[in-house]
Amino acid sequence: MEIIVKDTVDEASAIVAEILLRQVEEKPDCALGLPTGATPLGVYARLIEDFRNGCGCYNRAHAFNLDEYLGIPGTDTASYAFYMRENLFRHIDFMQRNIHIPDGSAADASAEATRYETQIAARGGIDLMFLGLGRNAHIGFNEPGSPHDTRTRRVALTASTMEANARYFAPGSRQPTHAITMGIGTILESRRIVVLATGIEKASAVAASLAGPITDAVPGSALARHAHTTIVLDRDAAHELDRILALEIDA
Repeated sequence: MEIIVKDTVDEASAIVAEILLRQVEEKPDCALGLPTGATPLGVYARLIEDFRNGCGCYNRAHAFNLDEYLGIPGTDTASYAFYMRENLFRHIDFMQRNIHIPDGSAADASAEATRYETQIAARGGIDLMFLGLGRNAHIGFNEPGSPHDTRTRRVALTASTMEANARYFAPGSRQPTHAITMGIGTILESRRIVVLATGIEKASAVAASLAGPITDAVPGSALARHAHTTIVLDRDAAHELDRILALEIDA
């Protein structure tokens, strides 16, 4: 596992954007796993800026979203399909047919999860999986307690995750309680994993994931099972990890 610590959020985001851009340059028809939320926004902004400056071509690449809320259509402004369109896809040259996002309005969530898993397999798996890390160390919507061999499936969201994401829903609107997510087993089959975590609020999750035992109680700890994982942090997110490693060194 490679751990990169940069001074600022912008510098950390730039590292991840560079890794993604290099992946597309080296394998134009690659399959990328992409996340949503606040953390990736700086990365996507850099990819868009690079594209406008003539760097990066995505018209042969495939994008697989990590997850999607259940119970809302892709046209809903709170959906992850809408997020991806507004924050990345409509600004660069991804082909619509190569954009894969679980259907949050599917009548049968289990069947939709199976269909999505089949799509990933048909592409030969994910070449580069870009992940964020939740405050409770979730990856995708794999909440604490998720076994590390899980596949794409319907999941219930924890209260802490719903609280963290409440800001994305209009006052008075119904916030989804369930989602479809790639499972940890699916994620770990990716050829390479890159994780971006920034901010002091992620420091405990980073430390538990990278310096604690590998356990279902800490989904991020599953990353230690992968042979080619890069963790990119800003100084705030690395705060507790630095302290733990220093204690180990001193011991």
